[in-house]
Amino acid sequence: MPAPPTPSFALNQTRRTFSCSQLLPLEADILWKIERGVVRTFTWNEEGRSITLGYWGAGDIVGQPLSRIQPYQIECLTSAEVSLLPANLWYQAADAMISHIQRSEELLAIIHSRPVNQRLLEMLSWLAQKFGREVDKGKLIEVPLTHQALSEVICTTRVTVTRLLNQFEQKGLINRHGRYLILCVKAQTLDF
Repeated sequence: MPAPPTPSFALNQTRRTFSCSQLLPLEADILWKIERGVVRTFTWNEEGRSITLGYWGAGDIVGQPLSRIQPYQIECLTSAEVSLLPANLWYQAADAMISHIQRSEELLAIIHSRPVNQRLLEMLSWLAQKFGREVDKGKLIEVPLTHQALSEVICTTRVTVTRLLNQFEQKGLINRHGRYLILCVKAQTLDF
């Protein structure tokens, strides 16, 4: 039986580190398991507007084989350490792939929520659940997201996100911690 084709990068380099803003290489028969850090998968429309497809962290699986979207990219939002997962080992990642599908569907449901203030609050709640760390006042979302990035993922404008975040802060739903947000306990108990 002939050996499977070797991807363009060295297979013996099974663990790699990427810095913030770097793109993970895409191969038709390779998935990446995130060991540390946060990445986003994204595409863009005909006008060049970025469309976020998901945010992924430690334990998640990403890669071209999980998407039929073209163009498709994987960008590091923080420094990230990833492990190579070639096709002959995909069976080892079944749980992570199921989680990927579930998280994608959660994001799809959030994007279709109405009104926009609820959509933003649900997105912050999703981020806090996935990437949050318990602190005194709630959950610190340790993902470096700009107002523009939040607006892209929930399909609104940056100005609207800025206005809503200011309102959420005034109502005690969020606090700012440097460049990160804390989703307060009060916001976590709201019934969507």
